[in-house]
Amino acid sequence: MKRAFTLIEIMIVIVILGLLAALVMPNLIGQSEEAKKKIACIQINTIKDALDTFKLKYGRYPSTEEGLKALIKNPDPQKYKDYPQNGFLDSKNGPKDPWGNEYIYINEEGEIDIVSLGADAKEGGEGENADISLESCEK
Repeated sequence: MKRAFTLIEIMIVIVILGLLAALVMPNLIGQSEEAKKKIACIQINTIKDALDTFKLKYGRYPSTEEGLKALIKNPDPQKYKDYPQNGFLDSKNGPKDPWGNEYIYINEEGEIDIVSLGADAKEGGEGENADISLESCEK
């Protein structure tokens, strides 16, 4: 005699799996964006460390015009003598945020900021689209 599952038993299993998915999925969905924000903060702090090393060597941060590229390639061999051969950051094209956009670097009279524009790559925003700055990462 062959034994098989009845239609009712299969439907009960499907309902149970559906309920489990309904409970677990909302928790998993938000984790991806939260992880990207944490990665952005780690990258911003790494860039800040490289900028601090640049400042220790040359007495100032790169200008806004020189940008973060100054951490990768010497922007002015006359101004920055004995620039390290491999630069200050281990990157060839400049650091990108977790959404694939370049970080924004601002130097206003020695006060620096590093900003990711978030998922929407636009200024402002809330939630996953919120800007992430050096200041917000230090909180």
